[in-house]
Amino acid sequence: MDYSQENSRRLNNDAPGFAVGLDGGGTKTTVTVMDAGGRIVREFTADGINYNGRKEADVEQALHSIYAELAAVCGGLRHIRHMVIGAAGISNPAIPGRLTAAVRSHGYTGPLRIIGDHEAALHGAFGGGPGMLLIAGTGSVCFGCSAAGETGRAGGFGHLIDDEGSAYSIGRRLLSAAVRAWDGREPPTVISRLLQERHQLAGPGEIVGFTYGPATGKKEIAALAPILEEACNLSDAAALAIAEASAAALVELVAALADRLGLQAGPLTLSGSVLLRNPYVRSAFDLQLAAALPRMRLVLPRLHAAAGAAAMALELSAAEAAPQ
Repeated sequence: MDYSQENSRRLNNDAPGFAVGLDGGGTKTTVTVMDAGGRIVREFTADGINYNGRKEADVEQALHSIYAELAAVCGGLRHIRHMVIGAAGISNPAIPGRLTAAVRSHGYTGPLRIIGDHEAALHGAFGGGPGMLLIAGTGSVCFGCSAAGETGRAGGFGHLIDDEGSAYSIGRRLLSAAVRAWDGREPPTVISRLLQERHQLAGPGEIVGFTYGPATGKKEIAALAPILEEACNLSDAAALAIAEASAAALVELVAALADRLGLQAGPLTLSGSVLLRNPYVRSAFDLQLAAALPRMRLVLPRLHAAAGAAAMALELSAAEAAPQ
């Protein structure tokens, strides 16, 4: 993939140096390294760097591995000309400062910009042009940019108070469906058997112990989400209801932001495992979106989120190098 457009042409392609973009989600981080001509020279993944959803020691370990790999790829961190980190959880005002300090502690001293992971993904999808991006991975958020350049978001306020339609939300709904079925509030569901077979959660006691145990966080509950497809394959009523409800929550995000930005007929791109890997949620989403916003267009992104962050880093580097 080549990003050598007008912005990258302003760089001296013979000069050493790299632009780096990170997409730091709740469960994993994707890193893209571009050379001065906009060519992707390396991509790799590491664990998540979201302080809101992970233990600080785990984030530090992930950052250590990322910067060790970057030093090896770039021949030293000093050769990185600009870095953009798209990070989940930065709606918490304490997170950018903590993440910046952690990055500096690992030896990177060059130009750095920290933005939301949804901003990096939107830039990758549309290159700064108008459009909306819906992410439904570990968390969920919709972010967009109007034709007039106004940006906005809906959702993305974390798993404790938001993130409906996400993998975490689905995992929580699966656990809830099982305990409700076990005590008779709902009919029996195949979800109970699948939780036992896939995760050794054989009854309410095990579910409560797992859910509230010290080793369980957002990542562990989100990891239950693939059970939903299995249960839907068996025509389980509770699972199909979860798929419909998840789709409805995601359409709600899109509709709210489209109204605010005047993008009811604009392009929308999708990201995240829930929408890209679960055919039941995706099918329900497509039908509900068509009913709510019949003029909206689903399009493929130009670049993924980490590459979008790297492209932004390349543009920032070019702007800094341009004559004033």
